Amino acid sequence: MGGHRTTRTAALLCAALGLTAAVGTASAAPAASPPADRPVARPSAPPVLVDCLWHPRVRPHDFILACGDGNSRLASLKWVRWDARSAKATGINVVNDCKPYCAAGTFRSYPVVVRLDKAQPWKKDPGTERYGRITLEYPDQRPEQFAKVTTYPLWD
Repeated sequence: MGGHRTTRTAALLCAALGLTAAVGTASAAPAASPPADRPVARPSAPPVLVDCLWHPRVRPHDFILACGDGNSRLASLKWVRWDARSAKATGINVVNDCKPYCAAGTFRSYPVVVRLDKAQPWKKDPGTERYGRITLEYPDQRPEQFAKVTTYPLWD
């Protein structure tokens, strides 16, 4: 009978240790995650403007529009709005007239109103929103090949 009692005692001890481990693990477990149907709040940062070197910029003073050759850029930008929906600035569009050809052309300056919108996740960093469209409006003179209002998609 002594062997039977030892086996029974060992079985009870194993059961008790298993129960203690399970209770200890459950009490050390992190709190339950919020239900899947409840959105998790993320800090909201304003959208960015992605430049030619793939750097995210907020309210840049200058911005190159023609990344390949630099023949059109925005300068002296003064931002009056920059939020989740859109951004707006006034500044100067400096454009090469490329006459007689671009290497020999003259850079000319035109006052411009700049609008950014269509914020969407940036492919390089999906946690960052970036503006997807730029609109240039020329209140006075404009480059000969440009419309009074010109809209472009922005790179991703």
